[in-house]
Amino acid sequence: MATLFTKIIKGEIPSYKIAETDRFFAFLDINPNTKGHTLCIPKKEVDKIFELDKETYLGLMEFSRKVALAIEKSVPCQRVGMTVIGLEVPHVHVHLIPLHNMESARFTTKQQLSPEEFETTAKLIASHFEDND
Repeated sequence: MATLFTKIIKGEIPSYKIAETDRFFAFLDINPNTKGHTLCIPKKEVDKIFELDKETYLGLMEFSRKVALAIEKSVPCQRVGMTVIGLEVPHVHVHLIPLHNMESARFTTKQQLSPEEFETTAKLIASHFEDND
């Protein structure tokens, strides 16, 4: 059965898309730690990051780096943190989180954003994605 993320990739579930290539997809986390919290995923449905083949793993890291640089240009923060936990959805996903302090990296406090704020943030980050080749 397709994961939630596969359904997002296919457009069966709406998302605030940041970027897409033939192999990867990035979108805003709808339950973000901070504004701009983004998930980067391979289109290939694999449960654990270290189960990815080497090419897909390295491609995901390169794609995530490009997205992180776009986030830094779009969302005021000290830096963009990266974490891979992957317990929520059985589909590899990299969390890119704009960090303001150490609490930003914890998954205990969540930011509430309106649909308009999500849309504006997604468009802004997406506008900087191609700048990072």
